[in-house]
Amino acid sequence: MPKTPPQCPMDSILRLLMGPWTTYIIWVLSDQGPQRFGALKRAVPGISTRMLTERLRMLQCAGVIWREQAETIPPAVTYGLTPRGDDLRNVLDALGEIANRWMAEGVFDDDDVGAV
Repeated sequence: MPKTPPQCPMDSILRLLMGPWTTYIIWVLSDQGPQRFGALKRAVPGISTRMLTERLRMLQCAGVIWREQAETIPPAVTYGLTPRGDDLRNVLDALGEIANRWMAEGVFDDDDVGAV
């Protein structure tokens, strides 16, 4: 019977965070607090309604964000970070500090950086 190699414990969480727009959405909710859908869409420029809906559903299923829907017409849907989402705050803050330092050093000036 073939043995499967041990999986890196960070693999699943990194795959979750590397989805398109995911860290941006988490950052907005961390920085600005709970947001209604429309406000969140405006805070993430360039994201489509479909993509935002998909990312929010995925993050909700992972327990990173909560969703609250008021029974109004039209429905008022608000999203915010769960304690699990708050766990990511320090990690994302640390990555943000590194990114700002690297940006100041000119690391991202080369167009080839993201094409690894």
